[in-house]
Amino acid sequence: MTGSGHGLEECLALAARLPQVDLFLSAAAEEVLPLYGLPVDELKKRFRVFRDKSASSVPVGMLYSEIYHTVVVAPATSNTVAKCAYGISDSLPTNMFAQAGKLGIPGIVFACDTEPVVVTKSPHGWVSLRPRRIELDNVERLRAIDFCQVVCSVDELQAALEARLQQLSLRWNTSSS
Repeated sequence: MTGSGHGLEECLALAARLPQVDLFLSAAAEEVLPLYGLPVDELKKRFRVFRDKSASSVPVGMLYSEIYHTVVVAPATSNTVAKCAYGISDSLPTNMFAQAGKLGIPGIVFACDTEPVVVTKSPHGWVSLRPRRIELDNVERLRAIDFCQVVCSVDELQAALEARLQQLSLRWNTSSS
């Protein structure tokens, strides 16, 4: 997770339905989550949570142990999209994305700034954002990255996750806990 609030609650709802999900938070995600009424301590009740607390992103090493079959960056800020598109891996999510790609592990990125106007929920209400050409170009550049699928809405994210679950012969969780 990155520092985006766009679709944040919906992304967490999807994560809760996935089998055996761990959350990897950037420092920005850790700051933003409470602004949306989602304290990290509450997330720890449902997920195993890894925080961006080391310069080398130590949790990335778990990718080498074949613990993970997919890396999902959702929601992804324009900052994270740019870093991923240009191969910069200086946060826990961008390191997870880069190393997954190097290992051939599929990545799904829910890019937030994908339309000329994006209506999104901020901590203080709904706002309209107008992504700049550079943000839109970075989304297109990210689409060219190996082992990366870019999605532009929560519905597209859900469809991509559904397809990935089918590829792996896995199913959504149906319990409400």
